[in-house]
Amino acid sequence: MALTIGVIILLIVVQLPETVKPVKATDTFVSTGKPWDEKVFSSVDFEGPALNEQVSYGRRLITKTADYLGPNSDLPFAGNNLNCSSCHLDGGTKPFAAPFVAVPGQFPQYRGREDKIGTIQERVNGCMQRSMNGKPLPVDGPEMSAIVAYMDWLSIEAPLGEKIVGNKFLKVDYPDRAVDLKHGASVYVEHCQLCHGEDGQGVRNAEGFTYQYPPLWGEDTYNDGAGMHRVLTAAQFIKGNMPLGTTADEPLLTDEEAYDVAGYINSFKRPTKANKEKDFPDPKRKPMSTPYGPWADEFTAEQHKFGPYQEIAAFYKKEFDMNKSK
Repeated sequence: MALTIGVIILLIVVQLPETVKPVKATDTFVSTGKPWDEKVFSSVDFEGPALNEQVSYGRRLITKTADYLGPNSDLPFAGNNLNCSSCHLDGGTKPFAAPFVAVPGQFPQYRGREDKIGTIQERVNGCMQRSMNGKPLPVDGPEMSAIVAYMDWLSIEAPLGEKIVGNKFLKVDYPDRAVDLKHGASVYVEHCQLCHGEDGQGVRNAEGFTYQYPPLWGEDTYNDGAGMHRVLTAAQFIKGNMPLGTTADEPLLTDEEAYDVAGYINSFKRPTKANKEKDFPDPKRKPMSTPYGPWADEFTAEQHKFGPYQEIAAFYKKEFDMNKSK
């Protein structure tokens, strides 16, 4: 009964005029009979009349964020010209690239970074202030409402309150050593430089303010308070998704290559997030690869940023019975 009510609520969010037949997310899935992580949105016309205008606007905000919310737009909430889909690939539908499917049903949700139960709107604004290096969207404004409506639409047939396979990033068995920046540089040259450039500044699209391939460091990328600035988080994303076209089933890079190139990318200067010291009021909950303090241990900032991480993980297991993987 609860599932039925939840689906009805989500359908109301994307209700269309009676003359237009709604398109359900599952109508456009191509399934191989495996869990959701094997399904793709292959035939959706996100600009077409079959989609609610609010949902279509939400999709554009996700895939063309810089054009609508970037520093050169009419609504300059983002502080860089990345798109949300720079990390949430394929408009938030790609498995192991932090997809949006089923996410709305997981909120309200406890977040260790704030040490409180938060809303999905607060989670979106967390990305706005970190990955997008900007400022929060008005929680009741049309842009936030459209983004959440798009997530709701993607999640119409998803299990409410549950996580799906491919919900986050691919697991990486990181080596018991510090990041090898020299090796990371060679991996970058071989596998990343063609798209992101020798200088890491990416390639812009011919029209608008967005990037075809986003910058990975410098002033127009995520700031040092973003989750992607953590080596182990970045390594997981890279392993399952990079170079572009890689899937979690057939990763191109080894765990060590992903680990070292993640460290190399995050060794460069990027924007500074203010008030980072207020993150994780309970420092025991801070991911061990968070490169800024305070921490609940005495390991150096250098080790938190570049490893090795096994002894940090062992410390938290022994002292607090906590299992840390990133």
